[in-house]
Amino acid sequence: MEKEIETIIITPEIKVEKLYKTVYILHGYSGNPNRTYKEDIPELLLKSEKFQTIYILPDGNFNSWYVDSNLNQKSQYSTFIGKELVAYIDSNFPTMKNRKWRGILGWSMGGFGALNVGLNYTQNFSIVGSTCGALDLTYFGVNYKNYQVEDVLGPFEKLPSEYLVKSRAEKMKTSEQYYIFDCGTEDEQMIDMNRNFHFLLTKNGVEHSYTESLGKHDTEYWSKALSNQLVLFENYFNNQKL
Repeated sequence: MEKEIETIIITPEIKVEKLYKTVYILHGYSGNPNRTYKEDIPELLLKSEKFQTIYILPDGNFNSWYVDSNLNQKSQYSTFIGKELVAYIDSNFPTMKNRKWRGILGWSMGGFGALNVGLNYTQNFSIVGSTCGALDLTYFGVNYKNYQVEDVLGPFEKLPSEYLVKSRAEKMKTSEQYYIFDCGTEDEQMIDMNRNFHFLLTKNGVEHSYTESLGKHDTEYWSKALSNQLVLFENYFNNQKL
């Protein structure tokens, strides 16, 4: 994209000859990395030390939707995060350079992004998580334009099939990835699309975890849910074999 992108990297106390797991965390619409660790997931510093994991928080711009846009060459965030940033982190930090110990998660727009980047780079991520994710663009209606999805993917009528949940469910069947989804029951924007995506994945035999709990589409819900997801990520990593 030929531009600088702020990325916050949170590490435990680095020890000589030790390698660390990595989790890439994608913020929601209008968010940024500073807000992520100060407000959205305020326990990240403690969790990094406890789980001995490096957390990478890239700036996904105000409204990039974490896609490679055919309309805007300055908005190629899937390639940046899934390929270039992974290569940079592995070259500059003592990471476990294997997809088994590398995951990606996000919330709202970042939940859409985590699934998009994760499926585009299955060779780099073995676990993908979404909290109250904007997973199904067909539910957006006028918000497809209001949230500027149209600016990066074009008009909804010409949306490439790869961004539709049916195509994603098919790809997830053979991705050899594990998926974790959750949504708040009072999240009027996202609950139906998350619930129905869960039903679709179950029908298609895609192994995944899906949880609903009380909460709205707000910081209170996703702070709690994301913290829980990071525990599930840690449990997943601990079950991987060297």
